[in-house]
Amino acid sequence: MRRPGAWLGLGVGRPGRHTATVVAGPFERIAWRDTLAQSTALRELVDELRPQHAHIDDLLADVFLAAYQETEPRLREPAEMDPARLADHEIVTALVRSPDFAELRWETAGDPYAAAMAVLVQATALRRMLVRAWDARESTGRAGTALRDAQNAAARVGEALRRAAAAAGEDGAVPGPVAVAAQRALGAAEAAEGTARQAAQAAARAVAAVAADIKVMARNATARAAEAVRHEAALHRAWGVGPGELERMSFEERDRLAERLRGGRLARWAELIGRFRQMAGGERARRVENTTGELIGVTLGNDLSRVLPSELAHLGLPGLRAVFAARYAAGQLMLYDSQGEQSTGKGAVVACVDTSHSMYAEGPGGITREAWAKACALALMDQARAAGRDFVGILFSSADELRVFRFPAGRPASTAAVVDFAETFLGGGTDFQRPLSAAADVLAEEFAAVGRARGDVVLITDDACEVTEEWTRDWRAVKRRLDFRLFGMAVNSPAATEHGSVLEALCDNLRNVEDLTDVHAAADLFRLV
Repeated sequence: MRRPGAWLGLGVGRPGRHTATVVAGPFERIAWRDTLAQSTALRELVDELRPQHAHIDDLLADVFLAAYQETEPRLREPAEMDPARLADHEIVTALVRSPDFAELRWETAGDPYAAAMAVLVQATALRRMLVRAWDARESTGRAGTALRDAQNAAARVGEALRRAAAAAGEDGAVPGPVAVAAQRALGAAEAAEGTARQAAQAAARAVAAVAADIKVMARNATARAAEAVRHEAALHRAWGVGPGELERMSFEERDRLAERLRGGRLARWAELIGRFRQMAGGERARRVENTTGELIGVTLGNDLSRVLPSELAHLGLPGLRAVFAARYAAGQLMLYDSQGEQSTGKGAVVACVDTSHSMYAEGPGGITREAWAKACALALMDQARAAGRDFVGILFSSADELRVFRFPAGRPASTAAVVDFAETFLGGGTDFQRPLSAAADVLAEEFAAVGRARGDVVLITDDACEVTEEWTRDWRAVKRRLDFRLFGMAVNSPAATEHGSVLEALCDNLRNVEDLTDVHAAADLFRLV
């Protein structure tokens, strides 16, 4: 009893070694299983790697959970792990401790789709790490087998001791055969314990031998994953897809949307679109005169809401009331002068975007005129929706080519419809009359339906074309009746803004954009619309 008692006290055969490196709760494990069930790409990756690595399910779950957990992931110590999983433990530890892992988690924490995307982006590196750690995994596998043999031998020692205790006589003597069996069980357990210890040491050396290479691969993998999820998040922001909308999407819907955004014609200019929308948001609150806001001095006028107290005091004296009335009629009352924030437009915002062949030409930085125009139009959409105004996008080229996209203020803008608007390209020549007439019809419909005037039309083009005198007279008449403004943006077309050009004659506010990388060239437009 002394020998097995001392040996069992070492605790070599303790059960409870873990197969998962990342400490995770039940709901986080459910998130992994649900994501695996929904993602075809993840299931294909598991099926591909399972013949090479029997424990690939646990390894991929650890990689997913490390990215998905909303709190900093907690990793188990190597001593807590099943020896057969020490190579996997090294891989997960290297990924989590990579310099770019914190940036990766900034986009993936709490987002199962983004975490799954991170796993898939790192799949190539995981394959290489598994190949590099092949010998180490073989060694850790043998260590795991040796540990289980030692645990089984310990269980047999305990059973032999129980039989010996049951067979002992009143004087404590154990029958010979029973004692021999106990001795044999003890010898076998001691041998198994020695084998397990040696196997564990060999596994530790094998893992240490590949640790440096795994760390390098892990750094590269997390850097690529961080870049991929950052680009994906930039695409969502550029197209105005908010976190709330993403959460409402099923995994399949989000996967289809991501595929479309990544493969779209304007995907290369997502950063430009995002910068436009950020700039427009910064210009949204603008300062104008004659609104409640910052007091800047005293002026003259007849706005009774801003009359100085000294002027109002005249009303208290019967003899000065007539003087007050006369100064009021002449607009000579002293008033507070202030400036503040106010939105001037009331009706719909209509963006007429030229999509003729010439708009496909590239400018500095590889940015096309079309990309600049579409980015400006999407920022105008944000501007309109923030002000509670309808937005209408009109894409035009030749006289027979026109597409109208409506985004009413009272309904959420469908991401699919926004992408359709941004990616549609008609080609052909350039005609101003039809798109501008369509814009006027939109504003006329709005005026007839709700009596709302003072809309804004923005014409974005790189060309100039002629319009007839009859059309011009009709245009000016409807413009006076509906009280809307026309802003012109000539993209890389100085001739279109020359004195006497058609655009100059039509537009209330016209400017030429020469640098397509400069989003601030349109800043004053967003202060006025």
